[in-house]
Amino acid sequence: MKKQIVDVFNELAGIYKKMEDTNNLYNTQYERPAMMDLVPKELAGLHILDAGCSAGWYSEQFVQRGAQVTAVDISPEMVIQTQYLLGDKAHVICLDLEDNLPFQDDSFDLIVSSLTLHYIKEWEGTLKELSRVLKYGGSLHLSIHHPLTDLQLLEDVDYFNTELIVDSWNKEGQTYRVPFFRRSLSEVFDSLLIHFSIEQVIEPKPTELFKNLAPEQYTKLMKSPNFLILKAKKNK
Repeated sequence: MKKQIVDVFNELAGIYKKMEDTNNLYNTQYERPAMMDLVPKELAGLHILDAGCSAGWYSEQFVQRGAQVTAVDISPEMVIQTQYLLGDKAHVICLDLEDNLPFQDDSFDLIVSSLTLHYIKEWEGTLKELSRVLKYGGSLHLSIHHPLTDLQLLEDVDYFNTELIVDSWNKEGQTYRVPFFRRSLSEVFDSLLIHFSIEQVIEPKPTELFKNLAPEQYTKLMKSPNFLILKAKKNK
């Protein structure tokens, strides 16, 4: 399954590189604005881990705000795109977030993980490592698929078990089969609360530009949010 995830995002890397408002509203006019609202405008002197950097959009924003950025992704092609985008302005590494992270304890002031953790079946080791490398009092900002909305993609739901879903994404005239894992809302919170205190729970709303460009999808999102965003602080 992990190989399938890596393979599909290797294929998608070129598309993510040129993502604009009009060709992926769910990222550019829905998830990203809500996530960036959590990030301070001034990041000078802060070390940020972009955990699941994709093609580097978030890392670029953090660099522009003055942060020292370490960007990681499991997809070699996504890493190449991020390296191409940022050059020597960030430290970019290809690694698996399910492995032990190659960073010292208390290395980062902030960890941002955008639409990444739902590709990982078992969160325990990953969250433990993210907590280890985060400074005490530092924040973890993460976004995932909304656990309740993902129920609509299954015919036979076993709500309290972690379930594999293989979704179909249509990009530039091609269909990609993308696997990810759905878990209950209680499991999301319980997993985080072992290492973090949850400070904010956000069900984002699409922007007005989203509404103007895709009114039917806007109405759908206002009835059933696709993403869940959490801001958490490291426990002692």
